[in-house]
Amino acid sequence: MKEIIDIVAAYDEAVKSGKKTALATVVLVEGSAYRKAGARMLITEDGQLTGAISGGCLEGDALRKARMVILQQEPLLVTYDTMDDDDAKLGVGLGCNGIIHILIEPINGGPTNPITLLRTVIASRGYAVLVTVFSIEDRKAPQPGSCLCLADGRTLMNGLEALHYKNELLGDAKNALDNQHSSVTAYEGYTAFVECVKPLISLVIIGAGNDAVPLTKIASVLGWNITVVDGRPNYASAERFPSVNKLMVAKPGQVLADLEINEWTAFVLMTHNYNYEIAFLKELLPLQTSYIGILGPRKKLDRMLEELEAGGTTITQRNLETIHGPVGLDIGSETSEEIALSIIAEIKAVFSERNGNSLKYKTTVIHNA
Repeated sequence: MKEIIDIVAAYDEAVKSGKKTALATVVLVEGSAYRKAGARMLITEDGQLTGAISGGCLEGDALRKARMVILQQEPLLVTYDTMDDDDAKLGVGLGCNGIIHILIEPINGGPTNPITLLRTVIASRGYAVLVTVFSIEDRKAPQPGSCLCLADGRTLMNGLEALHYKNELLGDAKNALDNQHSSVTAYEGYTAFVECVKPLISLVIIGAGNDAVPLTKIASVLGWNITVVDGRPNYASAERFPSVNKLMVAKPGQVLADLEINEWTAFVLMTHNYNYEIAFLKELLPLQTSYIGILGPRKKLDRMLEELEAGGTTITQRNLETIHGPVGLDIGSETSEEIALSIIAEIKAVFSERNGNSLKYKTTVIHNA
């Protein structure tokens, strides 16, 4: 999602400058590759690149082809084969053992284009589906490209109406949204990459102390939606937290009413104020949120839970599963920056349903479709 946000912002800047652009999308990967299907890159006619389609080895060649696409105003499907000697001669060393298919589309200024679809994804409050159609069988055939977006109950089309397999494609897109799973499907000489895009993680940090600052900085780099809450106005200030989306000065009972909370919302309690945190935790527990991180020793959390139960608060098994205290992964963190890194890594692992172990011990593929 962060890449999509950056691409849309770069496109807007290009439009202001009068620059023509093209969008490169990895639509299919056979074998292994540095980036999986769904990776994107915006290319301007003067060579500015936003996003990435590889670890840096494909971008130069893709830039040359994108300039041709911009000039001819026709989409182009490009294939890079790591096992092909010709690619090696061209200097395209992918470092992986796979075949990467990339669709490069010119972006016109019409009311609906690939960027319009990406804007809809960014604005979505939940999962969204993007559909990109291309032809591997006949590369000289028309390449429909980014033609459909489903998000928030809306169906946005970009040339899908002209495809005779429209209804079948719509059905597959709706199934992908329901199942929250991407797929690649064939349609009478064409292939569709039906991509299910996860929502942005929303990080709510309860506490605006100095140790919250690096947490917001790292989350901002990832493009997360960040809210910082504190009862002290001199702490929760824009000067101290320039990268956050929302600042709140509030008592524990006033916070949740002003937040939009969903399954992609993570809370981290780090006020260093026991009374504030236990009061907020009491408000938060009934919502059955996906992640609650509590800074501090385990005995602090145990005491909180014991006091809340003694006071009549029901603590479910799901609450216990979603509460992470002490917060963060065990990476030997000592400084506030290192602690912030461990917290962000744990949140990412939880929402990705991963365990945070070293990849060297993984026996299956790293990236699933």
